[in-house]
Amino acid sequence: MLVSEREQLRENIEQWVAQYGSDRSALIPVLQEVQRKYHHISEYVMQVVADTLNIHPVEVYGVVSFYSFIGLRPKGRFIIRLCRTISCAMQGNNRIARQLENDLGIHFGETTPDGNFTLEWANCLGMCDRGPAMLVNDRIFTQVTPESVHEILDECRKAFGAHTFQGEETCPL
Repeated sequence: MLVSEREQLRENIEQWVAQYGSDRSALIPVLQEVQRKYHHISEYVMQVVADTLNIHPVEVYGVVSFYSFIGLRPKGRFIIRLCRTISCAMQGNNRIARQLENDLGIHFGETTPDGNFTLEWANCLGMCDRGPAMLVNDRIFTQVTPESVHEILDECRKAFGAHTFQGEETCPL
């Protein structure tokens, strides 16, 4: 990371701390902002956040390593989370999982080589009555079928050419 990138990162973190507060309660919202903009939380980020909030870096690491929506490894521009509850399993989430893996050429827990898609499991998306459920960034999809997987991925791919991603991207559907 270049010095100017680190300075920009530090400025962003300071802005988010000013927005959310400078005590421990701001930790998760600040980390979520970093995740949204930079797609992961690096060791450097954890140190800067700890310094800015005046807490120990181990506390930051504990939060980062505990919450599945915040990660140490870079994630794609589109993070696809498929619900793996028994309700969604009974409604065919395994077919959706296979379709996603086939279409993207990766397995769950991986990111496409171009950095555009990450596949993850979600323990519950709260849509048990309308499964299988899938979350693409912040957008929920219910009653997903293998055919609708194609449509969702195609729309996300189309968005690549239409937008310059600055960390606020969402699937345009």
